[in-house]
Amino acid sequence: MAITKDRKAELITEFKRGEVDTGSPEVQIALLTNRIVYLTEHMRQHKKDFSSRRGLLKLVSQRSDLLKYLRENDRPRYLAVIQRLGLRK
Repeated sequence: MAITKDRKAELITEFKRGEVDTGSPEVQIALLTNRIVYLTEHMRQHKKDFSSRRGLLKLVSQRSDLLKYLRENDRPRYLAVIQRLGLRK
């Protein structure tokens, strides 16, 4: 099962920058991280599910691009996001 509406709303409120913000890099990275964690657990159980593996790799690449954008344009925001999500860089 993918992300629920409640969980998505919770992540958006936790990482948003303003009152009507739903698409900032921080929010997108948080949502992608949640999906990546879910798919990683799925892949541990279903090792031969290659279509899900491809989707997981696409999500990781998307998140990496967003992190690179944030790192180059606003270093303090980048550091705050990776610390809050527990990512290593």
